[in-house]
Amino acid sequence: MATPVIPDKLYFKIGEVSRLTGLPGHVLRFWESAFPALRPKRTASGQRLYRKRDIELVRTLQHLLYERKFTISGANRYLRRQSKSSPEKTEVDLIEDVTRELRHIRKLLA
Repeated sequence: MATPVIPDKLYFKIGEVSRLTGLPGHVLRFWESAFPALRPKRTASGQRLYRKRDIELVRTLQHLLYERKFTISGANRYLRRQSKSSPEKTEVDLIEDVTRELRHIRKLLA
């Protein structure tokens, strides 16, 4: 069965991520506590908002845990090694950096 394509939008609610990955919401919430790399944004009301890179990370974790049979600590070690070997920023990271810098400039001008 092919994995669904991630739609081109900025944020996804936990139900949408659940449908895209085939994982129940309680597993996604648990993984947030087990994997420091998985930190979806939260609205003022506490609702989780996942970005595309969060969904890609969930799919990576799903592969590591369910197909390659990694333990949670083993998957964490694997992710840390991967992030050290490829420090390249994603497109979303770059956009967030630019946005942060523009807010700083606006604050200086005010």
